Parts: sequence; structure tokens; C-alpha cells
Amino acid sequence: MPKQPISDAAATFGARVRSRRNELGKSQEGLADDSGIHWTFIGQVERGQRNVSLHNILKIADALQVDPAELVRGLSAPQDQAEPDKETP
Repeated sequence: MPKQPISDAAATFGARVRSRRNELGKSQEGLADDSGIHWTFIGQVERGQRNVSLHNILKIADALQVDPAELVRGLSAPQDQAEPDKETP
């Protein structure tokens, strides 16, 4: 069974990455090469299965030749669910 997106924001971010990558005619492997991020991670980002760090957002945006703001504009952090990458005390 496929893993679900970790949040609506992650799913939207991933869809924006995929859309721009397709506009440029790049494969996931091509985007991975251009950004210095492994292609399996790119796939997980596009499926909304990763909480992407600021540095990786900047690398992906640079490789997609887009302002990082376009990838995150209007997104909100989930309010009613625990963030998967956040440690609990």
C-alpha cells in the first residue's frame, strides 16, 4: 500500500515541484543531479512523504530555476497533527 502524504502542505509542495520539473522536461533523476539530492528523496518530496528542510527547498528551487517562494507560497504548517520529524520531550 502506498504511503500517504504527511500533510496537505507537503502534498501541495510536492505537486508544485513535480509540475515545475515537468514544465522543464526534467526527469526525477535530472532534478536530483541538478540539485545534488538523491532521486529517491525527490520522489518522496513529490509524493508529499518528506518534510523538506530549508536547505533542500533552496537546492530544489535553484535546480528548478524558480524562486523558492513560489514553491511554498500559501502553505501552512499542520495544526492538528504531530510533525513526523519533530522530537517530543
